[in-house]
Amino acid sequence: MVLTPKIALEEHFMHPDFVDYWATTAPNISPALFGKVRGALEDFGEQRLQAMDSIGVTKAILSLAGPGVQAEKRTDTAVRLARKVNDQLAAEMAKRPDRYGGFAHLAMQDPAAAADELDRCVRALGMQGAMVNGQTGGTYLDDDRYAVFWERVSDLGVPIYIHPNNPPEQVAMYHQHPELWGPVWSWTVETATHALRLVFAGTFDRFPNAKLILGHMGETLPFLLWRLDSRWDISNRGAMTLDHPPSTYFRRNVWVTTSGVCADEPLRCALDVLGPDRVMFSVDYPFEKPAEAGEWIEAAAITEAERRAVCHDNAAALLGL
Repeated sequence: MVLTPKIALEEHFMHPDFVDYWATTAPNISPALFGKVRGALEDFGEQRLQAMDSIGVTKAILSLAGPGVQAEKRTDTAVRLARKVNDQLAAEMAKRPDRYGGFAHLAMQDPAAAADELDRCVRALGMQGAMVNGQTGGTYLDDDRYAVFWERVSDLGVPIYIHPNNPPEQVAMYHQHPELWGPVWSWTVETATHALRLVFAGTFDRFPNAKLILGHMGETLPFLLWRLDSRWDISNRGAMTLDHPPSTYFRRNVWVTTSGVCADEPLRCALDVLGPDRVMFSVDYPFEKPAEAGEWIEAAAITEAERRAVCHDNAAALLGL
C-alpha cells in the first residue's frame, strides 16, 4: 500500500524539568494509565521516527505536552523555563530538520514576553507557530492584555494552536462525574468556549490576519456554526459587535486538525462546513495510536484530492513548509 504523505501537527514531547507541570493533569486520566507514555514523550529517535514512518508522516510539528509553564505561579520562572524548553526543542529540530518542526511554548503570564519569545522561536529557531494550553491563571486570550501578543502573531503570519487544559475551577455540572472531567468532555467544552470568546470579543476583527488552530476536529464547533450565527442575532450581547457573522471567522481565521478523532462523519462535516483547505491531519502522539489514525485517514470516505489536502497540503500551506 502506498501511503499518502502526511504532516502531523499535534505531536507531543516532554522535558524532564516539566514533568511536575504535566502531572497536574493526572486527575483527568485513569490512574492505571497516567504516565505510561513518558518514555515515548521523551524520545526523539527511532521510536518516534518509526511511528511516523509506519503511517507516512514525513514531518511532525512537535509541542510540549501541557500545561507546561502555564501552570506556573511565578511569571519570571515561567518566562525562563519557556525559553529553556524552546531551546531544547530547537536543538532536536536541528538534528532532523527534514522530520521535525515545532510549536513554541510560551509564558502567557507576560503577554509582551510571550510575543517576544514567539518572535525569537519563529525568526531565529525556525518554528512554525505556538501552542497555548488554554487559560493561564484564569485569563483567556481574548483579554485586552493580549493585544500585544495578537499583534505580533499577525505580523509573523504564524498560527496559534489552542490545546485543551483544565478550566480554572471545577463547576457543579462535573461533580460526582470524574469521567466527564478531562478528554471525554470538559476539555472540549473549555477549548471550544475559549475559541468562541476570541470570536465574540472581536479578536479577528482587530487582527484579521491572526490564525488559530483547534484540535479534535474543531472541538465540536463545525457542527454548530449555523446555530452560532442564528443565536448571535438574538443574544444578550450588550455592546459587543462583529463585522461578520460568527461562522465567517471560523472559515477565515480557524483551521482544525483531526487529532484524536478517527471517524468519517465529523471529518465530512468539518470539510463541508469550514472548507476543504481548513482541515489537517494529526495523531496526538503518543496519547493516540498512530496506526489507528493512519489507517483511518487512508480509508476515509473522501476524495483523493481531499485526502492529499488533509494529510499534507493544507498544513504545508498554512505553515509555509
